[in-house]
Amino acid sequence: MQQLERLLFLQGNVCFFCQQPIPEGEASVEHLVATSNGGTKDDDNCVVCCKTVNAALGSLAVKAKLQVVVNQRTGFVCPHSAAAGDSVQAAVVGDERLQIAVADLQKRGTSRPRKVATLKNTINAVFQNKFGEDELALLLVGLQVPGYVTVDGTKVTYTLPTVNT
Repeated sequence: MQQLERLLFLQGNVCFFCQQPIPEGEASVEHLVATSNGGTKDDDNCVVCCKTVNAALGSLAVKAKLQVVVNQRTGFVCPHSAAAGDSVQAAVVGDERLQIAVADLQKRGTSRPRKVATLKNTINAVFQNKFGEDELALLLVGLQVPGYVTVDGTKVTYTLPTVNT
């Protein structure tokens, strides 16, 4: 039995974070401590969630991952669920820091950062370098959840909302 199947069975075929059934083909192994941060591939460090949550959490520190869950004050809302997408997007759009970051990225036009590290530095500069790595990681997740930013490895692409003039 593969790890994914074993963890799905142990979790009752539900997502570790939102406790909702995971649609077939959407299950993904999430390392609580990312392997890029020294985490192991042992079952004790792994849970199953949908691919969307896994991509959004990426290689965040475990503290930042938990903060994402805690920030969903009315319960963790899975961004995979179509009905949940509106609620998540409303929460993200309501965050003033994210609105400021999106506005700055919109102003940059085609001169937007193409690498994750550069994007984090750019966002931090907008806020006069007041953020630590965990807070920057959370802002990056906040940009990913509504689909404004897509991260593929170290590369970043954008689908920002249009600017109302």
